[in-house]
Amino acid sequence: MHAPSDALTLSALWHGLTVPLSRLLLSVSVGLFLGTLIEALQWTRAVSRIAQPLVRLGHLSDVAGASFSLAFFSGAAANAMLAEAHERGDMTRREVILSNLFNSLPTYFLHLPTLFFIAAPFIGPAAVLYVSLTVAAALLRTACIVILGRLTLPPLPEGCVVCLLSEDPKWDWRAALKKTWARFRRRLPRMVYYTIPIYVAFFFLKRWGVFDAMEAWMAENVAFLSWLPPQAMGIIGFHMAAETTAGYAAAGALVQTGGLTLKELVLALLVGNILSSPVRAIRHQFPYYAGIFKPGLAMKLIVSSQTLRALSIALVTLGYGLWG
Repeated sequence: MHAPSDALTLSALWHGLTVPLSRLLLSVSVGLFLGTLIEALQWTRAVSRIAQPLVRLGHLSDVAGASFSLAFFSGAAANAMLAEAHERGDMTRREVILSNLFNSLPTYFLHLPTLFFIAAPFIGPAAVLYVSLTVAAALLRTACIVILGRLTLPPLPEGCVVCLLSEDPKWDWRAALKKTWARFRRRLPRMVYYTIPIYVAFFFLKRWGVFDAMEAWMAENVAFLSWLPPQAMGIIGFHMAAETTAGYAAAGALVQTGGLTLKELVLALLVGNILSSPVRAIRHQFPYYAGIFKPGLAMKLIVSSQTLRALSIALVTLGYGLWG
């Protein structure tokens, strides 16, 4: 572990803590304001038309459909919309969890270009296959949530969504902005109250090597992956012990030396993706989620999403390994 005093300068605090925390707060604040404004303008009825077939099939509300559509543009705004609906009592906790999981597809597509254009320079044609398999996993998650919603949620009243979507209310921008600002001022302090101390704590935990120790332990205990060639373990180890780019860099080096086949390379990246996600999700997502939802619900959302994500990628990995 690193010593707590190791190069803990004002510059390190500024660039490592203050700047990224400020960006996080700004991003979540903008998303919170945007989601609240859209709700105040009653755009949910119009926007949710995009996802109406899946929403009705999964017994989800029109707010869930609007959040799904909005997640293609802003994950923070989509989550803020769900949080607002939950606080008003319009959505149960189960509906919020299912709706958040339902949003995994548009949220994934929001980051898809970045994922592909980072991977492609390192692993070339394998990037297309790898990204395609992760897209298949995202589609699988969406199908599972629609089925789960249909089995666990009560059906919507006949014609309910159609009725709501057909309404064409007169939007009062001045009243909507006033209502949005009042809600925003009420929610922002709680967001800051939870986000700042959590982010600061995670900053020092990372600096003191806590996460490095956790990831190192995980990287050293992967004997159950003996079905992969030894070279693949380097990709998995770098994928877990550092940022995703390090895993791509290790994969790229093996591509240049011909150490792995295309299939082995893609399987190693998929396994590294599964094993590296939980710690990164808690480190990066919890401060963000706790700024929008209550901490208990935020943790449930992260655990649920990461469990479903890991299972979906594991199934895709298994299918590709057996039949690819």
